[in-house]
Amino acid sequence: MDSRAQVTQILQSIAHGDEARWDDLVPIVYEELKQIARARLAQLRPGQTYNATALVNEAYLRLSGAETDWKGRAHFFGAAARAMRNVLVDELRSKQARKRGGDWNRVVLDESAARTDGPSFDLLALDEALHRLEKSDPQQHEVVMLRYFAGLSIDETARALDVAPATVDRHWSFARVWLHREMTREP
Repeated sequence: MDSRAQVTQILQSIAHGDEARWDDLVPIVYEELKQIARARLAQLRPGQTYNATALVNEAYLRLSGAETDWKGRAHFFGAAARAMRNVLVDELRSKQARKRGGDWNRVVLDESAARTDGPSFDLLALDEALHRLEKSDPQQHEVVMLRYFAGLSIDETARALDVAPATVDRHWSFARVWLHREMTREP
């Protein structure tokens, strides 16, 4: 049995109450989850608390505690991507609360601390924009979660959502433009 079918079978067992199957799922999905985590972390500003392994472990803990009727592999990876996003957003909010006086520490900065390397974006702005998109168009939100956060292709996303690939492509194109506009507009 290939790993895709095996993941779906295990998820169905979990959905029917066989919690012990979480242990069977880990070795099959762990590396793929780490790839998703690495891709997300690479887009953030330097200085994140989490590395890919820690992010996957935290997201996995959140998923394993959730009672969900898993609809298959794509549904699981979409939920895993959402859990990773939530972990990162929670961490960022916590850091910002501490920055505003919740946890004062005196820090001496040198020039190297002022440099930023690589791409970055505002995760909180993205999270807020995604919440607005979810309210206005849940299907486009799901397309973004599966395409961007879970790393699924157009065809895989179409299968997961049970829609035509052209529909996914259209939603993906619109959602990217909409999110960009939402994140770059003046407050």
